[in-house]
Amino acid sequence: MSNDLQIVPLSRRPREVLRFLKVSYGIYEGDPNWVAPLLMDLKKVFTDANPLFEHAVMQLWVATRGGRDVGRIAGIIDRNHNRLAAEPAAFFGFFESVDDPAVSHGLFAAVADWARQAGLPRLLGPMNPTTNDECGLLVEGFDSPPVFMMPYNPRYYVALMEKAGWRKAKDLLAFYMDLAKIPMERLSRIAEKIRQRNPELRFRPVRRKTLTTDLAKVKEVYNAAWEDNWGFVPMTDAEIDFMAARLSPLLMEGLVWLAEAGNEPVGFLLALPDYNLALQPLRGRLLTPRVLGFLPYVWGWKCPPRTRVITLGVKEKYRARGLESAMLIEGLKVGMAAGVTESEASWILEDNVAMCRVLEAIGGRVYKTYRLYERAA
Repeated sequence: MSNDLQIVPLSRRPREVLRFLKVSYGIYEGDPNWVAPLLMDLKKVFTDANPLFEHAVMQLWVATRGGRDVGRIAGIIDRNHNRLAAEPAAFFGFFESVDDPAVSHGLFAAVADWARQAGLPRLLGPMNPTTNDECGLLVEGFDSPPVFMMPYNPRYYVALMEKAGWRKAKDLLAFYMDLAKIPMERLSRIAEKIRQRNPELRFRPVRRKTLTTDLAKVKEVYNAAWEDNWGFVPMTDAEIDFMAARLSPLLMEGLVWLAEAGNEPVGFLLALPDYNLALQPLRGRLLTPRVLGFLPYVWGWKCPPRTRVITLGVKEKYRARGLESAMLIEGLKVGMAAGVTESEASWILEDNVAMCRVLEAIGGRVYKTYRLYERAA
């Protein structure tokens, strides 16, 4: 480690969190694809109001040199993950670094020391801060900005990871769909056949006015549909409430769907407009005149031309009936009617063959790849 480089631990107090978050502005200065996160929202993740901290701990560090912060990293220990995982681990997340292995090595060493002191021999990440949030390092697809709630990083991060001894744990895929090339008439006929073959099922949109009552059903489907997925950790009721409170102002009616068999929720689709298209000029701040260009999207007067399919899942006993396709088609129809021209479905585990086939069948293609890495602490 170079003589003037220091790795400085920080607390989760507001002033120190703000210092931690501001590191990214120096890293991405001049990068046309970077979209600054809304600081007002992101700061909530680090507060005790986040129910993650009922079962997790987090430690922050910044790398500083010559009076300037040149990198950052968080260490996360999630007891719920380690209770379920075959191999317990500490996560690292929120990683940023200038293109200097001395900086990245120093940050990784800080997390590794911290993990070993906690008795955890394995590191996994990036998790920002869990698999239920943004996660993964972009390794392919650097030529366009990220969509809403997906990570982005410089290409040189891949080399920094490899030089520090990290190896691939799992790849996460993002599929691109050009809606102009999707045969919607044929897909609508397919969706109708799925309904006819499953007369006991009902598909309905989740609306803002029904969100409070529907949330219990969303929780049930979410934790049941993904329970066998690699790295999945069920969200507590409080965590889903916390996420819903952050996302509910951004919901667009017709992009969130429930499938029900009688009173039992069996499938769930969550898609959102890609607000990154409107957020990029704000540089992470709402207190700017540029916010006037963003407000029409929040108020529903305008819809960005792109959406992101965030979550699409069905309980195990209802799979292989086409429910995923039926909900996806309904969401795409609403989006197209609102002027949406393209959509991303992300992220999908590389070995989730069934979901990859659903997306390929409607014209989706992999255009970005994100990687989760692991190494010994």
